[in-house]
Amino acid sequence: MKTLGPKDLPLAQFHNTLLTAVAPRPICFASTVDSNGAVNLAPFSFFNIFGSNPVTFIFSPARRVRDNSTKHTLNNILETKEVVINVVNYAMVQQMSLASCEYSKGINEFVKAGLTELASVKVKAPRVKESPVQFECIVKEVIETGNEGGAGNLIIAEMVLMHINPEVMNLDGTLNQQKMDLVGRLGSDWYVRASGDALFEVAKPAKNLGIGFDQFPELIKKSSVLTGNDFGKLGNVETLPDADSIEIYKKMNKDLQAILTSSGTNQEKHLAIELLAKKLLEQNEPHLAWKVLLAL
Repeated sequence: MKTLGPKDLPLAQFHNTLLTAVAPRPICFASTVDSNGAVNLAPFSFFNIFGSNPVTFIFSPARRVRDNSTKHTLNNILETKEVVINVVNYAMVQQMSLASCEYSKGINEFVKAGLTELASVKVKAPRVKESPVQFECIVKEVIETGNEGGAGNLIIAEMVLMHINPEVMNLDGTLNQQKMDLVGRLGSDWYVRASGDALFEVAKPAKNLGIGFDQFPELIKKSSVLTGNDFGKLGNVETLPDADSIEIYKKMNKDLQAILTSSGTNQEKHLAIELLAKKLLEQNEPHLAWKVLLAL
């Protein structure tokens, strides 16, 4: 392992190292106005949601690393205490990137990026029509983490209204993650698209405690076939199958029967069993995988 302290690299290099390591990050496309009503639009990936009652977002327009200057978004928020947080999907990511250019104060990034202003209901800043979900927010607090280049300014914002494009909703009114087609920020020029085969599901831990890795038979712990993710699925079951259910499964599963009745050595059979169990785990069938693993 290479070990680094915050002062072991030039700030710009360390900044990029952090942004590459802590990723992907959701993007807050923040629209604000100053006290004169001039509109600003800018993206920030130091961002997330931190509560649902009240709905609380935090994002950080950090001080610029190169010259320690602050951004128009921060200055506007300090004046008006309002912001609209627009989420970013793949269809608008290039326009979002264009809006991140450091235009002079008073230049409207909606116009520069070819995005459409929608009037908000409870705040003065406009929403981005192209964004699939927009949050009107009141800023509750701004916390400075430092006064040098790279320091954050934590904007704690409470949502007062949410707007959703019906095109990204299911018939039951829930949001469809695939239709959202969101993008996340990585390091340097890299982004990630959250749709298609990139999406996968992980079952939440059982309400009753899973057995855990420490309860595995030693032979399975030492498997050269099963991965950490496989162990996680196996450890999330609440109980191991009993002997009767294992015997029944032996008679039902032809692949398992073939392994057990083959002329191979115990080592060869165990390897085949682990491969069969892995296949079941890929199908999210940990209980059946255990019946296979405990069959020999």
